[in-house]
Amino acid sequence: MMKIVSVKVGDLVKLKKNHPCGENKWKVYKVGMDIGLECQGCGRRVKLIRRNFKRRFRGYLKEEIEENENLKGKSNR
Repeated sequence: MMKIVSVKVGDLVKLKKNHPCGENKWKVYKVGMDIGLECQGCGRRVKLIRRNFKRRFRGYLKEEIEENENLKGKSNR
C-alpha cells in the first residue's frame, strides 16, 4: 500500500531534482488526481500524477510553513 503525501494548495515543496532554471522550490497550485506545481524561479507550471509526485517529493520548505502559521495567528485575533 502506498503512503499518501499530504499537500494542500499554497504549500512550498522541494523535489528530488532542480528545475532546468536552477530552482528547487515549487508552490502547489492544484490538488486532485494530479498535483499542479509552479516553479518559484521561472513561474513554469507542471502537473505530476500523485505516484510521480510521491516518488520525487523530498519535503516541505520551512519558510512557507512559518509564514502560514503567522497568517493563522493574525486571523485568530
